[in-house]
Amino acid sequence: MPEAAYDLADGAAPDLPAESAPVRRARVALIKRLADVVSLPSSRVNAFERAITSDLLVEILREAALAERERVARRVVNLTDIPYELLRVLLLDEITVAAPLLEEAAIPDPELVACATAGTTAHRLLMARRRELSELVVDQLSQTGEPEVLQALLKNRGTRFTQAALERVMAASRRDSQLLAQLLRRPELRPSQAYVMFWWCAADERRIILQRFAVSRDVLQDAATDVFAMAAAEEWSDPLVRKALQFIERRQRNRAAQMRSPYADLDAAVAASETGMTREIAQEIGYLCGLKPTTTAKIFTDPGGEGLAVLCKSVGLSKARLLTLWRSMRRPERTSTGETAPALANTLAAFDLMAVDRAQTVLRYWNWALTSALTPALLQAVREGDEEGLAQYSLPERSAFLALSPQPPR
Repeated sequence: MPEAAYDLADGAAPDLPAESAPVRRARVALIKRLADVVSLPSSRVNAFERAITSDLLVEILREAALAERERVARRVVNLTDIPYELLRVLLLDEITVAAPLLEEAAIPDPELVACATAGTTAHRLLMARRRELSELVVDQLSQTGEPEVLQALLKNRGTRFTQAALERVMAASRRDSQLLAQLLRRPELRPSQAYVMFWWCAADERRIILQRFAVSRDVLQDAATDVFAMAAAEEWSDPLVRKALQFIERRQRNRAAQMRSPYADLDAAVAASETGMTREIAQEIGYLCGLKPTTTAKIFTDPGGEGLAVLCKSVGLSKARLLTLWRSMRRPERTSTGETAPALANTLAAFDLMAVDRAQTVLRYWNWALTSALTPALLQAVREGDEEGLAQYSLPERSAFLALSPQPPR
């Protein structure tokens, strides 16, 4: 293509002083020729020739005008093997230069990771929208914590999240509620992660969690039927086995706690709260339900009532008893127009939504993750809000951290 045609097709350069025009035309022509050589098929140019040409092109591009760099990016976008140094320079250039490559070019993962690390938010946002992204690249992009980038990653069905990246997005969703809806649609999200997210979700997201992620334990119960007898014969001496079987077993109410309780049974303890819920009654209800104090406190102090609904359904309490607990905590039942208060309506809907066994799965995971994982180091991290150090903890420990640490402002 003649020089004039190249200029007209790709946008004419701005007018320059007469004395610099010849230099300008020569530079434009040289950049075009070098880009043409780099773009030749392997049958026309060998690897060494391509590499040398690319090095020359990179040196000139460092001093070239923006329009010239944009032309080169558009020229090489369809190459399957853009020379490494040329690709790196173009990717880290202004977003108008990098955009065609980030949107369409075949780019190796290491180059995408380097761009995600050194580029701008605009670079990372375009990258997050690519048709396909490997776990390696998604992991790097998730480390920035930029809400718009995380949102684009979640919406992109061509992405694959590592569990570490997913947990970063979970942590970010505590500060940015707009991430929640997309996060709950991700196929990589595990039930255990959804149960933890429950505590900072609004009513709509909580309903999705209880509908989609509350699973039955029938298979586990059938598989472990004979193990209960073995553990009993060993007097429950293995703490790991005891903890796992507590999660699996069908019975939710704590028989041992009922024998020591000042109340005849769980229903009597709930009835005692009719005159007003106290810390002592709440703790006793928790013991009778087989819960640790931390789990009980989390449920009773939660601003929403869906957790309370899960508790009541798990232990076989009626909807009338749920209403008793609601009133004992002095929570509103009616709006100023006489309708059911939204929080109570959501609580009653959650109660009707769940089967007993599925509610027990959610409740027992909370009890396991919020209590068995509370080591002194984790408690210190919760107090300090140390999200950066989460990687050193186990899954239940990380779950406890996210559920118990103070809710950040949104």
